[in-house]
Amino acid sequence: MQQIKEYSMEWGGRTLTIEFNRYAGQANASCTVRYGDTMALVTAVMSDQVRPDVSYFPLMVEFSEKMYAAGKISGSRFIKREGRPSDDAVLSSRLIDRAIRPLFTESISNDIQILISMLAYDEESDPDVVGMVGAAAALMVSDIPWDGPLAGCSVAVKDGEMTMNPGKTARTESDFNVFVAGRDELTVMVEADGAEASEDETYKAIEFGVKEMQPVVEFLKKIQSEIGLEKIVIKAPELSDEDKKLKELGEAKGAEHYAEHGAALFGPTTKRERRIKQDVIMDALKAKFADEEAVAAKFAAKKFATLFQEEMITRIFTDGKRVDDRKLDELRELSAEVDLIPRVHGSGLFNRGDTQILSITTLSSPSAEQIIDTMRIDEKRRYFHHYNFPPFSVGEAKPMRSAGRREIGHGILAEKAIIPVLPSKEEFPYTIRVVSEVLSSNGSSSQGSICGSSLSLMAAGVPITSAVAGIAMGIAFKDAEAQDEYVLLTDMKDVEDYEASMDFKVAGTRKGITAIQLDMKFGGMTLEMVEKTLEGAKVARGKILDQMDKAISTPREELSDYAPRVQTMKIDPERIGELIGPGGKIINAIIDKTGASIDIEDDGTVFIASEDGEAMKQTIAIIEDIFRTVEVGEVYNGKVVKILTDRNDTNKEIGAIVQLTNSKDGMVHISEIAHDRINKVSDVIKEGEIIKVKVIAVDKMKGRISLSRREVLDATDSAATQSSKPTNKNPYAGDL
Repeated sequence: MQQIKEYSMEWGGRTLTIEFNRYAGQANASCTVRYGDTMALVTAVMSDQVRPDVSYFPLMVEFSEKMYAAGKISGSRFIKREGRPSDDAVLSSRLIDRAIRPLFTESISNDIQILISMLAYDEESDPDVVGMVGAAAALMVSDIPWDGPLAGCSVAVKDGEMTMNPGKTARTESDFNVFVAGRDELTVMVEADGAEASEDETYKAIEFGVKEMQPVVEFLKKIQSEIGLEKIVIKAPELSDEDKKLKELGEAKGAEHYAEHGAALFGPTTKRERRIKQDVIMDALKAKFADEEAVAAKFAAKKFATLFQEEMITRIFTDGKRVDDRKLDELRELSAEVDLIPRVHGSGLFNRGDTQILSITTLSSPSAEQIIDTMRIDEKRRYFHHYNFPPFSVGEAKPMRSAGRREIGHGILAEKAIIPVLPSKEEFPYTIRVVSEVLSSNGSSSQGSICGSSLSLMAAGVPITSAVAGIAMGIAFKDAEAQDEYVLLTDMKDVEDYEASMDFKVAGTRKGITAIQLDMKFGGMTLEMVEKTLEGAKVARGKILDQMDKAISTPREELSDYAPRVQTMKIDPERIGELIGPGGKIINAIIDKTGASIDIEDDGTVFIASEDGEAMKQTIAIIEDIFRTVEVGEVYNGKVVKILTDRNDTNKEIGAIVQLTNSKDGMVHISEIAHDRINKVSDVIKEGEIIKVKVIAVDKMKGRISLSRREVLDATDSAATQSSKPTNKNPYAGDL
């Protein structure tokens, strides 16, 4: 067994400890990372088997939540074992994947898996930071080829003050949160969300994070120099003499074919038109080869693609034009519409070139809030956004599956972008769900869903403070290797997401940024690149918001006729039990009677939701009735619910119980039934009758209410003429 190695450093007021060679000895490398009392086991494994025909880099990053890490057992009554990853875990997996992926050589065709297993969570130290550092540490000391080191940290901004790796409270109360990964003054990945931060504030937070993580980068370099394994050299497979000839043949014909047909793929065509042209061109290229020249055909196709990419870059730097003839900072054609779908509570359609997003808003009562129960989150959410990416959106026919990582990640990115402009629960007491359906995609569908969501919410009458739009920024290098001369591309489309590119998504309002997500395919952005990208995105965002304003510029003042109405009431928190009743008897009876939905907060706020206005009024009246204070001198029309008899002589009637409200009743003594003396209560009033009574005494300590029928009778009535006649019936008495 190898000797256990432990390394520690102080970072951001906590001790960061990385230990090697204690666990998981069969992995290429493993380590535990402890930051504060948050701890993870991180393993890195590369398969011995090569997958020569794989068309993508087979990297798998898994962030594995363990409920025991937080001292919790799953909240489900039926499933106690960890199941499919929560959305929170998926976001962590994507966060770490997006940071480490650019530092691999994508020519590797062996499966590589990074598994972050959370062992302990102290509710203060961010598991994402621990997982990021652990992934980098395991890769650094392993024999897996990887161009590290890399580190990541979170930054919280509050009133202009920045905190590195803040605790849970500081993260929650901050104005803006940024997670940045990088190395040697380069930014490799960014994830950010918050309340309309300026471009300057955002840039400074990223700059701060890059600076603060450098000690960890140097720390990892030191560890690698001491215990790092020699990296495996992955060589391209040797070609036989015959295959070399086929390669030469293929590349020659590929170049020849490109010279004849490559120009047809440039120009302002739709994605579908371009794909059809490309299919025809590539079929023609394939037809130039005999069956036994299949290897040559593959080299020809690869050469064709390489030449297309080279020309695309050349046009950018020589003509300032892109593949579709747009200028470098030019947006694709924009359009926005609302109210296209009947009966839904709000709908918005956003188009940017071939990308088309339909967003639908649904409003419901507070009881529809989503309960989140994960290793690090235990809360209710009143707003959530779901993103769907069906195969027809890219012209494909594939089986439909449940939401994958991409759909979850894009959905929550749009959710984060909108949250800062949402009204408070007190101002707008609804649960809000937005679903964005990607109907056509040619790049930047996640940012299109932010625009569609904003349109849909305003159409639904949700009083958001500002419209929100998103844009994707790309980059092009004149020399992909040197990366010393570059230009930024505004509103990138799919074909521009090539080798050595980036996808820098920025969302926000006219006032500032609400969300960022950065992915890239090169070793890292300089801070200058980051600053210029943020400024370019601001200009583009303003143009998109101008177009959205033409469809709808402010939220509707009225909700859809099909949306439920929600009203709030305030009751004494100490009297909540009176509304709920034993075993929920009272509140359930109200719901059964009126059909309204009732939700009660611990502070005594009562939310009532109903699509029926009369049912809403009835529910409010019943609740007000329950908490009404009965005062001496008040007159009620009450229902006689019981004739009382003497406990020692059941034939002797001593009075009656009269229900005044749903929760209160009082007693009329036999002496208070009529002006004249009567022998039996039932001679004058009967159970079930409605009688008029006056409150003559209230014992607030014991809750007893004394009533008089006599005092509200005409003084000239005799006992014989004082038999009760129904008055206007209390519509609520006795029904609950």
